[in-house]
Amino acid sequence: MSPIDPVTLAVLKGRLEQIADEMDATLFRSAFNPIIAEAHDASHGLYHADSGETLIQGKSGLPVFVGAMSFAVKAVINKVKTENIDQYPEDVFIFNDPYEGGTHLSDFKLVRPFFYDSKLFCYLASVGHWHDVGGNVPGNYNPVATECYQEGMLIPPVHLYRKGVLNKDIVAILQSNSRLPGSLYGDLSGQLSALDLGERRLNDLLEEYGEVLVRGALMELKITASKLMKSYIKDIPDGTYSAEDWLDNDGIIDEPLKIALDITVSGDRMTLDFSRSSDACDGPVNISRSTCIASCYVAMKHIFREVPANAGVLEPIEFIIPESSLLSVVRPKPVGGYTETILRVIDVIFVAISQVAPEMTNGCAYGTINALSLAGYRKNGARWVMFSFFGGGHGGHPLGDGLNHGNAPISTATIPPLEILEAAYPVRFTQWALRTDSGGPGKHRGGCGAIYEIELLAEKADVFLFGERGKFAPPGIVGGKNGALNRFHYSNSDGNEVSPPMVSKMVGIHLEHRQRVRLETPGGGGYGDPLERDPLHIANDVNLGYVTQEAAARDYKCVVSTNGKLDAAGTLKMRKER
Repeated sequence: MSPIDPVTLAVLKGRLEQIADEMDATLFRSAFNPIIAEAHDASHGLYHADSGETLIQGKSGLPVFVGAMSFAVKAVINKVKTENIDQYPEDVFIFNDPYEGGTHLSDFKLVRPFFYDSKLFCYLASVGHWHDVGGNVPGNYNPVATECYQEGMLIPPVHLYRKGVLNKDIVAILQSNSRLPGSLYGDLSGQLSALDLGERRLNDLLEEYGEVLVRGALMELKITASKLMKSYIKDIPDGTYSAEDWLDNDGIIDEPLKIALDITVSGDRMTLDFSRSSDACDGPVNISRSTCIASCYVAMKHIFREVPANAGVLEPIEFIIPESSLLSVVRPKPVGGYTETILRVIDVIFVAISQVAPEMTNGCAYGTINALSLAGYRKNGARWVMFSFFGGGHGGHPLGDGLNHGNAPISTATIPPLEILEAAYPVRFTQWALRTDSGGPGKHRGGCGAIYEIELLAEKADVFLFGERGKFAPPGIVGGKNGALNRFHYSNSDGNEVSPPMVSKMVGIHLEHRQRVRLETPGGGGYGDPLERDPLHIANDVNLGYVTQEAAARDYKCVVSTNGKLDAAGTLKMRKER
């Protein structure tokens, strides 16, 4: 086949991405639970018919699913080959096995073979975070789980549709294992609709341009991504660059767990070696190998921003992840809190790369999704489960300050609006605000974390928290300082405000009517020496309430008066006396 001209390639790239984008939008509009409908915790894509490699992913879905869903599709391909299964155009496989398909039990994957002209062309896949999939804890973030069976139902790849016929028994099993069967059914239907739309759009594209040209474009896009990655890696001086960070604990034993990385660059190849990381632990901060690789993909896309989102990104990268590591576990080790661990994996990649290419990276983001569940019963006996994640500050970067109150860098998801949460559940937010002095000081300041205070309007509820960064703050880079630590408080039966013994994780919190829980999330790490920050920017920070006068004097050696005016002479004197 002759090379595809650049204009045609760009058009086909846009059309293919639009298919995945429309699939995302279809599910977001039709999902029942706010984590998909509002927070966009879902993703869709096209995957290679033989290898399962990512061909195309939508721009609105979670980037961490790009790598993970490739493993999910491979799991289906392996099942088809080992069991000698005949596939048909209207087949759909469904499963949530986190050891084969990555992430955790809440993320249900639907995989459909796509046929064109009676031949398998690729796979279409959908993944979405379902609201509740059983287990000991409503919402499924169980911080004291010691095996996957305490986290929810585990479904291997099975046929949901066979030759276009729905297996109603599978749906019945799924619904009977959820506290919210109606929400589950709605989300499942939304994912199926997204696959239907993707099939129609892809069929239209192939009718218009032909199978040969579209296959060629997909191959060319992967080659382009690989070449770009190799060129970026080649610009980094050869050598080994190391970083390490810590998880607070595993929820079972209150001891820190190390995430350590050694990056070795040799020519246009890169090796990511996690051998120095802690061994698998009892609690649910373990992750599978596929999830670890997926999180590395996300970090690489943050650093090498112009590379297309497909399997070519990982082609020049070798992974060393020992089987004994908490980053490469198998069943039945619990993995429910995977989000906390992959955020730490992303952080150590940022810190390691900052040592040799600070212009390409940024201070670490707040580093925890603070998965919070409140659950109870309505007066009519109906079950309610409010599960949500919460935002924090992003790291300062070469071009400016970090984002205030953003979502975790594993995703392009959004934080569910308080209006949606208040309308759906018997709660009231008495505070939803930026957290002053939480961003790490730097030439470019880390973004501010947030304060969320939630009051219970029902008679009683149980509360579960799964967080991190309560003991180890988000690091700054190239001289930038750390962001603030995570803080969580709740009202006890005496009306006093208390914190969890393990700082960031707890089950068995019981709230009564009008009692409250309070999250104070971390800010991002700073970028560069704080004394290089423009004093006028510091004065503006004080005016806006991002930084207090005391913090300006302590961290930036800058004098800002009570009316927000900068004392230039006093600032110069303080900085000279430093």
